[in-house]
Amino acid sequence: MTTTVTHLFPQTRIGIVGGGLMAQVHSRAARAAGAEVLAVATRTAAGRIRAQGATGAELAYRSAEELLADDRIDVVHICTPNGSHAELVRAALAAGKHVVCEKPLATSAAEAEQLVQLAAGTGLVAAVPFVYRFHTVIREVRARVASGITGRLFTIQGAYLQDWLAAPADDDWRVDPTFGGPSRAFADIGSHLCDAIEFVTGDPIRRLCARVRTVHESRATNKNVATEDAVTVVFETDAGVIGTLHVSQVAHGRKNALLLEIAGENESLVFDQENPDLLRVGTRAGFLARLRSDDVDPAARPYSRIPAGHAQGYQDAFNAFVADTYRAVTGSTPDGLPTFADGLRAVELTEAVLRSDADGSWIDTPAALARTRRFGGHSLASLGA
Repeated sequence: MTTTVTHLFPQTRIGIVGGGLMAQVHSRAARAAGAEVLAVATRTAAGRIRAQGATGAELAYRSAEELLADDRIDVVHICTPNGSHAELVRAALAAGKHVVCEKPLATSAAEAEQLVQLAAGTGLVAAVPFVYRFHTVIREVRARVASGITGRLFTIQGAYLQDWLAAPADDDWRVDPTFGGPSRAFADIGSHLCDAIEFVTGDPIRRLCARVRTVHESRATNKNVATEDAVTVVFETDAGVIGTLHVSQVAHGRKNALLLEIAGENESLVFDQENPDLLRVGTRAGFLARLRSDDVDPAARPYSRIPAGHAQGYQDAFNAFVADTYRAVTGSTPDGLPTFADGLRAVELTEAVLRSDADGSWIDTPAALARTRRFGGHSLASLGA
């Protein structure tokens, strides 16, 4: 059994802009890949002390500009509030750094498109952490769909449910559009759900109809809340598969439940991120629970790092994403690495959701991108669509 995801990268030095939870997750993933966390940058002195301690960075810079000026840094991880992403990406690319930018890549599709084109012109690696792609079970689902085992797809049900903003007093910078952008729940977690669906099926969402709700119009700090707490979407894919999505950050008892069920002509496949080592395979005889094991598809096997029964979770998936990003930096072409094009796709779908709710109508997603881009190594043509 494979016990490592990729080679180690001891010569890779990284810098992290931002000092919150995601900066810590990125720093752990970088170390797991063997890279050196050279520097972190935050805006305040107190923030620098906290961030340096939390990430274990050797240096703490007073600004992103100081960090980007350090010629020793190969890869910059951007872990700041959403509204600052585009400006920092442009600066990092101009400094000749490879970039890992937290999603959303930008708060508008027009700006995200500019970043895609800018990155393409530099030849630098530019990745967005849609890390649920890196669960072994998700890779197994993708392999079963692509191979034809599942058969023609009929329906898709997806949900991403959290409760960390369920109470009126719960608050965060993401609630404020100035920092988080015009969408909160869908841009933050619904984007992960859509990416997982399109990644495992190779079939882009073609049109959708959405409703959004803000259930708490006033919170502890943000008194006139303009971003959504929950979203429901009905959609149709390019191949004609119909589906539903439910996204909520106010679902009591749900901590980080990304749920995906795909029904095909031969079987149904169910993945639950809160139980990520388990794939449920349904037939007319009922559901069979398949633990992540040694007999997964060869495409999934490199991401199964430890023996079955030893649970792998979110940080393991994040570690695999970062390691594959560093592989790309050294010249490899990892299968399914999410790039800025995937970041753009997520912003486009988010804008389609908001527009559908505002207009009360079905919205077509950008057809040119949806029909020409490849979904992590397999396309609609390879699936017989």
